[in-house]
Amino acid sequence: MADRGRGSAPRGARGGSTRGGRGTPISSGAALDKPKREAILDLSKYVNERIRVKFTGGREVTGMLKGYDQLLNLVLDEVEEEILATNTQTRTWLVVLRGPTITLLSPVDGSEEIENPFLAPE
Repeated sequence: MADRGRGSAPRGARGGSTRGGRGTPISSGAALDKPKREAILDLSKYVNERIRVKFTGGREVTGMLKGYDQLLNLVLDEVEEEILATNTQTRTWLVVLRGPTITLLSPVDGSEEIENPFLAPE
């Protein structure tokens, strides 16, 4: 009664080594076959250019992009932040910005504020 029709596997064995937990074959090179993930944004054209970064929570900074990685962590130099509540501006030098907190990136040069085309005329 110990084997209950499970074949000749020894007691406590979990089956053969050719199948995974749900009937899928185990492949030793499955993780190696995946192509490398590429970055969503190509920020290389903005290196050593001034960019504007907005964060979750409403903070906004402007600075020169010095480096970045695939997680969108940024290194900015000559950073300026305008604090709207007190109407003051702070300047810092080298700053590391965490990618998950960034909501918007835009170049400073070549951009201008336009009127909202979706606003209903009064």
